[in-house]
Amino acid sequence: MWLARRVREAPLGTQLFVLQMVIVLMAAGGTAAVWAGHTREQLDALHQQRALAIAQSVAALPQVRAAFRLPDPESVLQPLALGVQQETGADYVVIADAQQRRYAHPNASLIGKRLSTDGTVVLRTGRSWVGTETGTLGTTVRGKSPIRDEYGAVIGLVSVGVLETTVMNQLGGALPPLVWTALAVMLAGLTLAALVTARVRRQTFGLEPREIAALLEQREGVLHGVKEGVLALDLDGRVTLVNDAARDLLGAVDEGEDLTRLPVSGRLRDVLGGADPGEDRVVLHGERVLVLNRTPVSVRGRHLGWVVTLRDRTELIRLARELDDASSATDALRAQAHEFANRMHTVVGLLELGEHEAAIGFITRTTRGTYASDLGERVQDPTLAALLLAKSAEAAERGATLVLAEDSLVPGGTLGDPQDAVLVVGNLVANAIDALDGAPGTIEVSVRSDADGLRVRVGDSGPGIAPDLVEEVFREGFTTKAAHSGPRGLGLALTRQACLRRGGWVRVGNAGGAVFTAFLPSLAEAALGTRAP
Repeated sequence: MWLARRVREAPLGTQLFVLQMVIVLMAAGGTAAVWAGHTREQLDALHQQRALAIAQSVAALPQVRAAFRLPDPESVLQPLALGVQQETGADYVVIADAQQRRYAHPNASLIGKRLSTDGTVVLRTGRSWVGTETGTLGTTVRGKSPIRDEYGAVIGLVSVGVLETTVMNQLGGALPPLVWTALAVMLAGLTLAALVTARVRRQTFGLEPREIAALLEQREGVLHGVKEGVLALDLDGRVTLVNDAARDLLGAVDEGEDLTRLPVSGRLRDVLGGADPGEDRVVLHGERVLVLNRTPVSVRGRHLGWVVTLRDRTELIRLARELDDASSATDALRAQAHEFANRMHTVVGLLELGEHEAAIGFITRTTRGTYASDLGERVQDPTLAALLLAKSAEAAERGATLVLAEDSLVPGGTLGDPQDAVLVVGNLVANAIDALDGAPGTIEVSVRSDADGLRVRVGDSGPGIAPDLVEEVFREGFTTKAAHSGPRGLGLALTRQACLRRGGWVRVGNAGGAVFTAFLPSLAEAALGTRAP
């Protein structure tokens, strides 16, 4: 009990070693026992047949039958039996008559006395018999044969036996090879058990089962507790691990699923599969903006696959754009405040000089036909008007001029929720400003809104878009900028996403520069499907 408790409390390697050794000992011991038993049975059978053959030979001798007719048969049979015993190596040769009275026996004092073991079966049936019995000399393996007269009648029997000690001595002589073989098997088992134990320890990094279970529980807890998505892929592109955050970001993804069958866009599949390598790859997936990093996984110098982390940056991108728009509006207001202060200083100077008529004329000319007033008249939605005003100031700071087209008209209340309209117009204008890349140029913006939706056209005097890139520019991650910081290539992709989500469209062409046109249906029209451009 104490030993069993110590084994149960021992390390895993020790338990495995002890278990394997017990199995080896049981196998070797069992094999040795079976072999010894089988050998003992073979020796018994061999000596029984040998004893029977001697008994039959003695019973068939003519002088034996003739001796039974003499007044003192023992005078002939005793010397004969002792001679046969000596020649054959048997432990005894006994001859008895039909009344089982001995005529020959190794112990001469027992001659004339009845047999110690019953020979009735042989005497009555006249058939030979083999087996193991215990007599005056001890337990023996013996054979008995009847003696017949010239007429075939049974007149006596011959019993020949070999002591069990003799059989056991022969068995003991055969045991050394078996013992050495068993020892060799146990030594081999000991070596193999030690190798298996060492391998298991290497495979488990020397950890015990309870430690492995604790690590697995911690791994599961950490994996499913982190906010970032984690997706592991093997060398064949199959998903080997996915946490709850990854499923929330990507949708229904199960372990064992092939990468080519994941319900994701081609761009996202390229990043996951390594066709689009790099750090912090920005990808659109449905309504989300995801940032992906793909890292190889190696254990002991062997490459096992990749792990991909996914971060949801949708809200961050939205806040960044809102901050950018607010910053642009602030810059525009600052420029207007500076310009207004200059005009007020001029008016004050004229008044101090007594040039009242000149001051009135200056004020009248200043307030008539300004860009802000014209913008407010044609774009009556305050959010969209503020965006265009801010973008106008941003364009001016970068050496460009933003012009509102004559056909622009956005009556008040026609936009409803202006969020998508601000996204589309803001991204298209920002793209046009970037296209000029600080060079002097003109950006023409047309915005028209009615019950159907908002139509937007933004053209610039830049170099335009190559014909083979008219579709590529709307792919997330695409950018023509040689150097950039932060996520690029999202503006036009988000614009197309917003239009398609509402059932609209966005296109690009060239007319002295790039011209982007977009249609953003109203929420009511979006439920009826895409309208023709």
